[in-house]
Amino acid sequence: MAFKARGWRPPPPPLLLLLLWVTGQAAPVAGLGLGPDAELQIERRFVPDECPRTVRSGDFVRYHYVGTFPDGQKFDSSYDRDSTFNVYVGKGQLIAGMDQALVGMCVNERRFVKIPPKLAYGSDGVSGVIPPDSVLHFDVLLMDIWNSEDQVQIHTYFKPPSCSRTTQVSDFVRYHYNGTFLDGTLFDSSHNRMKTYDTYVGIGWLIPGMDKGLLGMCVGEKRIITIPPFLAYGEDGDGKDIPGQASLVFDVALLDLHNPKDGISIENKVVPENCERRSQSGDFLRYHYNGTLLDGSFFDSSYSRNRTFDTYIGQGYVIPGMDEGLLGVCIGEKRRIVVPPHLGYGEEGRGNIPGSAVLVFDIHVIDFHNPSDSISITSHYKPPDCSVLSKKGDYLKYHYNASLLDGTLLDSTWNLGKTYNIVLGSGQVVLGMDMGLREMCVGEKRTVIIPPHLGYGEAGVDGEVPGSAVLVFDIELLELVVGLPEGYMFIWNDEVSPNLFEEIDKDGDGEVLLKEFSEYIHAQVASGKGKLAPGFDAEMIVKNMFTNQDRNGDGKVTAEEFKLKDQEAKHDEL
Repeated sequence: MAFKARGWRPPPPPLLLLLLWVTGQAAPVAGLGLGPDAELQIERRFVPDECPRTVRSGDFVRYHYVGTFPDGQKFDSSYDRDSTFNVYVGKGQLIAGMDQALVGMCVNERRFVKIPPKLAYGSDGVSGVIPPDSVLHFDVLLMDIWNSEDQVQIHTYFKPPSCSRTTQVSDFVRYHYNGTFLDGTLFDSSHNRMKTYDTYVGIGWLIPGMDKGLLGMCVGEKRIITIPPFLAYGEDGDGKDIPGQASLVFDVALLDLHNPKDGISIENKVVPENCERRSQSGDFLRYHYNGTLLDGSFFDSSYSRNRTFDTYIGQGYVIPGMDEGLLGVCIGEKRRIVVPPHLGYGEEGRGNIPGSAVLVFDIHVIDFHNPSDSISITSHYKPPDCSVLSKKGDYLKYHYNASLLDGTLLDSTWNLGKTYNIVLGSGQVVLGMDMGLREMCVGEKRTVIIPPHLGYGEAGVDGEVPGSAVLVFDIELLELVVGLPEGYMFIWNDEVSPNLFEEIDKDGDGEVLLKEFSEYIHAQVASGKGKLAPGFDAEMIVKNMFTNQDRNGDGKVTAEEFKLKDQEAKHDEL
């Protein structure tokens, strides 16, 4: 409530002023209840505890009054017109007794004044209203006082300890206020509407006194701005709640401040000493944040959801200010990003974010990667003899610690007290781990960093691995069993007997059952003549080999069905 308004006209002047215009200056005459030489009598019926200013000659005042004769008969009242009497003091615009009686009054002071005829309307009176030689009684309540030399008065009663910026001309501000008259009567309040007043400062969007009174304020500052009417709504008032010639008092709390030319501001809170990589446009980030307004009001937090905010940066997935503010961060970095509304949610706001609000994000970067990233391998130790390197099909036993980029431990075989065992290239681990275990020798220690598209992807593992998380594995390879050539589940270490079928068919009935087949294969493995693929269930391999030989599926293999690998390339068999 500090905008400009037009179209209101003041009410007709009350009797007190009209009587003055009719009679001019009164002659000294005797009046009822006062002798001919009686002087003005003033009784101060109420004086406020605080009186920062009293009426002086030349001031402009607004006051209510009831005018009566000594017998109590009322001849005039401003209350009946529902409008104060507004006039300059000491400039001859009032009867002499009232001019004198108002001097020294405080706002909200109440005086009972007895004015003798010589200081009122004298022997002439006012025809039909004031008889000649009348003593007049006035019950006066002062509502307002100002002077044409007054300026905007500012009283700051709270200022935050830190004030990095103050309002300047052309800034846009959001503030709460209570608007009262000098007597304390409330005429408007943004608090009652539960909505800040949002406006530019110093460019004529406000009454001149408010334009001036808001300059130099800090966010969080509270001040009282007292504005004389000629810097407010003037003679006409606003046509609704504010009468003409009213001084206004605004109790203001500044909540927000920015300039349309502002960019984002960044304050680094914590920057890790080791920062091998900084985020770039196109990267995918996982970060925690607390979101507040400039006055500290909370509007959102990833911590409260116990889940990071995950997004691409530099591609319009987040508000422009955040897109810019997340560039150049390190993993583990903490920074504060202040985003003006034109780079945030604009004039409309969003959800519980008000329109034209400056946003403050305190962020903690957990990890980031780029979709074009591959795995990263850092070898910390290799034994002197590192000639046998792991490859697809090898059976590996290894220990690992699995963590996130911020160091959060996810899993550890050391803690479980047993190795993790896999066949390399068989799909038993995520693709990035499969790649990270290649060309490794027994005893080697390495760190493998796996981006999410080669790890557990956007979904992660519920309750274990967050979605879109970069994973860090610290690995030690303990054992390597060389696998079979690709496509084989069993190989011969010696020459294959030309009478192989007959050797398997021990009872000589021309048919080999699964039991006979299994006993023979296991015997060859035990003697070192044959080898099964390591890391798999031996019985399952043998059963699959038998099934491949049993062409008609009748549960037995005949000499006609029996073929070696090189005779039947489609099957991983003998």
